Amino acid sequence: MSNDGRNPQNQKSSVNGNGHQKEAKRADAGMRALDHYKNKLPRWRYRLRQALIPIVRWETPYLAYAQKKLGSPALDSYFALAANLGTHTFFMIMLPILFWCGFTTLGRAMVNMLAFGVFWSGFIKDMICLPRPLSPPLKRITMSGSAALEYGFPSTHSTNAVSVAMYALVNLQQQPPSQFRSVMEYFSCFYAISIIIGRLYCGMHGFFDVIIGSALGALLTMLQTSYSDTLELWLFDGPLQNPLIAILVLLVLVRIHPEPADDCPCFDDSVAFAGVVMGVTFGSWHYERSGFAWSNVAPAFVPFNFETLGLLKAAIRIILGVFLIFAWRGVMKPALLAFLPPVFRVIEQLGLTLPRKFFMRASQYKTVPALRKDDNVIPPASSIPTLITSLRHPRRRAVSVGPQSEADAYETMAYREKRRRESLSSTGAGKSPDSLRPKLLTDNESTTLPSYQQTIHDDDVIESPLDAPTVVISSSEVNDDQFSGDRASDHKELFANLEKPRVRYDVEVVTKLIIYSGIAWIAVEGAPCLFEVCGLGVL
Repeated sequence: MSNDGRNPQNQKSSVNGNGHQKEAKRADAGMRALDHYKNKLPRWRYRLRQALIPIVRWETPYLAYAQKKLGSPALDSYFALAANLGTHTFFMIMLPILFWCGFTTLGRAMVNMLAFGVFWSGFIKDMICLPRPLSPPLKRITMSGSAALEYGFPSTHSTNAVSVAMYALVNLQQQPPSQFRSVMEYFSCFYAISIIIGRLYCGMHGFFDVIIGSALGALLTMLQTSYSDTLELWLFDGPLQNPLIAILVLLVLVRIHPEPADDCPCFDDSVAFAGVVMGVTFGSWHYERSGFAWSNVAPAFVPFNFETLGLLKAAIRIILGVFLIFAWRGVMKPALLAFLPPVFRVIEQLGLTLPRKFFMRASQYKTVPALRKDDNVIPPASSIPTLITSLRHPRRRAVSVGPQSEADAYETMAYREKRRRESLSSTGAGKSPDSLRPKLLTDNESTTLPSYQQTIHDDDVIESPLDAPTVVISSSEVNDDQFSGDRASDHKELFANLEKPRVRYDVEVVTKLIIYSGIAWIAVEGAPCLFEVCGLGVL
């Protein structure tokens, strides 16, 4: 065997015009996995990833051991359900209600921390491209089909949970001591701890992911509590150019969002929350000058008094506001997807396009078909019954084993090859494929920590079951010419069990920005103004 671990028989050679032999290296699947990120990422990003990937591999047996020892159907259901309290969808539903129920300052703080938490965690995920802890030996317990498709580092759930909990604790400390304050403090801590431990228990993140994610959440809370008053005065009491500058900065951040090596949905979520901040920024600035705002309470404060309104009117305000949001989304999405492609083609002809790797350009398609499962933040109204059903039966679709995303597949291939080389170099002879492929340890087998470490150290892959959740992989990434050698069938089967992705269109980026900017505008200005006109206000 050659020093670099490749079999010379798996290489083709040719003769160039000068008569010299030139090797056309045809890497087998294992080598292709090892080179995937080296070829796709800039050198500095690849080196950073290579420095951090051992942490993911080191953590896995400890996580698997803890999951096996502590696992139970009750905890599976609890942590699967609790994870929904840290999702984008949950916060996007709750945030508008804060504005309509007299918590404008809290609402804006939550928008800032959550939006930048999603944006910067997604930014880091796509920049470093670290996979989630390996499955198996871990089981993945999740109610979100899209979460498993993202990279693992850092944990966005942990970022959101810590920022919300810490902000609540900071504000509670300013209140006089009371039983209510004590209860809310304990609840805030319990909420954050449940989310963080749940991400570990569910096999979705490792210790490194949640530690850095939590640190990012704490940093965002510190920035919010230290500089929010100054920033709001500058944004909402200043001239129009101030919010326009802030929106321009957000657009630049969206543009410089790193290109991932794999088709990862992090960018979509970042775009959506960037749109939310844009809408809140401009809407609050304009609402401050509308004559409806209670500026003596806080800039652009939405009027609310429960004693004046009563329970019925307060409930109607929420129902009407939610209806406006879903109506806006339902009308604008198909309209924009029909209107924008011709505009993008003209822009493309002028050479002004800013394409992203995994998005099809407008010149490559005629129309955008009806898109399904394209929004991880606010689902369409038609999918609400399905969401409710999944909440009622979390165990029905929560547990999966095996690679679930393109990043998972490449990591399992690369790590399998790494361990196979170590085995060959130490024994001088290869093992059979079956002996190198472990299985999940059952109740009748040893479940000590060394046994899980041995499982990882021998090899860490079995194929994804046929009923695994829908995952994303590019069909162009796998073909017969790229696989050779004894491991070809194993690796091809690994990718064959991953479902091909839907086509993503360039107009979706601008569509998301407009839709979520509009949703935020409805929350902070459109709906509050309508409430006053319709007799649901307090002025």
